[in-house]
Amino acid sequence: MARHQSGDAVRITTANRSSADDIATRQRRYLLAMGFRTVCFVAAIFVTLTWARVVLIAAALVLPYVAVVMANAGASKSDGFALVNGPSDAKELPEGTGSGADSGADHF
Repeated sequence: MARHQSGDAVRITTANRSSADDIATRQRRYLLAMGFRTVCFVAAIFVTLTWARVVLIAAALVLPYVAVVMANAGASKSDGFALVNGPSDAKELPEGTGSGADSGADHF
């Protein structure tokens, strides 16, 4: 399992979905775009206006690239809140007086 090495806190609201869900979503996006491409090709056959036919064929030629880019775009989740590494007004515990090692006596 990969560990988070950057030192930033990870919040559950920004956790990624499972790999199977991500792949299924990407496949749906790709199939939707390619279905629209097919509609453009079929419509170009039946349209009688020259400019509309050119637009439909151009869309059908560009859509494979768009479909691949859309399918490869991973879902990035962000809750819009930035974690800052600056001074805070939150109360902090005072520094300890010992070296951190247990001296044998309980200090409260």
